[in-house]
Amino acid sequence: MAHDGLKVLDSDMHCMEPADLWERYIDSGYKPFAPRGLQEYIADLRIVIDGKTMPRHSSLRARSSGADDPFHKRRERFRGAAERGWDGRTQLDAMDTEGIDVAVVYPSRGLFAQAVDDLDPAFAAAIARAYNDWLYDYCKADPERLLGAGMISPHDVRDAVEEARRAVEQLGFRAVFMRPNPVKGRNWHDPYFEPLWTELERLGVPLGFHEGFGPYLHQVGDRFGADLQMVHTACHPMEMMLAVIGMIGGGVLARHPELRVAFLEGNCGWVPFLLWRLDEHYEVTFRRPDSPLTMKPSEYFKRQCFVSVEADEDFVKQVIEAIGDDTIVFSTDWPHGDSKYPQAVESFMKLPISDESKRKILWDNCARYYGVKI
Repeated sequence: MAHDGLKVLDSDMHCMEPADLWERYIDSGYKPFAPRGLQEYIADLRIVIDGKTMPRHSSLRARSSGADDPFHKRRERFRGAAERGWDGRTQLDAMDTEGIDVAVVYPSRGLFAQAVDDLDPAFAAAIARAYNDWLYDYCKADPERLLGAGMISPHDVRDAVEEARRAVEQLGFRAVFMRPNPVKGRNWHDPYFEPLWTELERLGVPLGFHEGFGPYLHQVGDRFGADLQMVHTACHPMEMMLAVIGMIGGGVLARHPELRVAFLEGNCGWVPFLLWRLDEHYEVTFRRPDSPLTMKPSEYFKRQCFVSVEADEDFVKQVIEAIGDDTIVFSTDWPHGDSKYPQAVESFMKLPISDESKRKILWDNCARYYGVKI
């Protein structure tokens, strides 16, 4: 499926989980409390957990009914997939249409499955196990092309370690993911999470941070209340920036040099500025004897981090000029409303960057991040 001779590995292609996934897959003791999906419009990614509906912006439902509304029109592209039940074969057909060779599968409803700050840790762990068991079955449609990214719970680090191990060693997943938002007030450089970083290093699998608007967690953009446009504008890139600061500035990557981390679906244009600011503060303000860092923050990023580019993100040209093209990965964001499907790859190919950079971003960097043979 080469585009001008280039293979494509989608670093962040979503599935649309069935509304009853957790009712069918969760441990029997939790079935009465199982998260459930809503199905009021095409690609409805809302989920109800503990009586809380997420994303928690009421405007989503109100906007779904008007046939002339852009929100509705964008989702009409996916009507056929919805009618087929969003199964693995449907996803493979979408990949064929777009020209994607291999995709790493992240959730839609599952992005909110851990996003309640006071969620019971045992319940959270059961939610993750159920999703991963379902994803394993989903990827059976073609395990060579559909690669799983496993859900782990941030609510108890012991559960996260155990499920990461199971997801990789038993289910064969290529990565694990969490949201970038702090849970229970803990930042990612908190010593509490050290066992998880150690285990991911041992397993040799990367961590993908993936944001989603409207959780029951503290989130950048909360100050904008129910205004979906402003909240969504802020949360995706800015939560990633904060996660970068914690993972690098807090010394996580210095302590775990084999850990690979990606910051997905948050754009890439902010990276040069943030790395410049981190380096400046390292040199001027925070370069102190007890600092966990032994080199500039930007060097840790270039050594261990990856960031995804949107299909039409023109700023990637300036990002490459500033930091190079070795840390950028490609994503279609199928089947979400802001995806450029079925012209995502075509749109990316029109960006004003070299063919060599396109090759790296479409395949080589993604393959290196996920440990896929080039």
